[in-house]
Amino acid sequence: MTYIRKNAILIGMKVDMENFPMHITELAIQKAKAAMEDDKSYLRIALQGGGCSGLQYKLVFDDDSSDEDYVVEIDGLVIVIDGHSAPLLKGATLDYSSNLMASGFKFINPEAKRTCGCGSSFSY
Repeated sequence: MTYIRKNAILIGMKVDMENFPMHITELAIQKAKAAMEDDKSYLRIALQGGGCSGLQYKLVFDDDSSDEDYVVEIDGLVIVIDGHSAPLLKGATLDYSSNLMASGFKFINPEAKRTCGCGSSFSY
């Protein structure tokens, strides 16, 4: 197993994009890098219980870690998904969209059976 370090902190199992549970678009990477507060944190993608449909997507800048995290570095941005969320996000895409009504990160999850109207939660 290969582990990745960010500023000397062990943050989990490093994988290549082919083995990372999700696809991240170039625009999402650019926008996340622009929003990052400092170079000591990384982007954590997770699921938590809640929302209209049962599971809610979560995006945060984090500096905490676990050995069960899946870690990939793309264009200088370290992205982490916890081991519990990874199987449920397999095949999903994180994108960024902008239009006259709203701008922000958008999850596209082909495995979701039901989603809420705003797109921030889903169920299987």
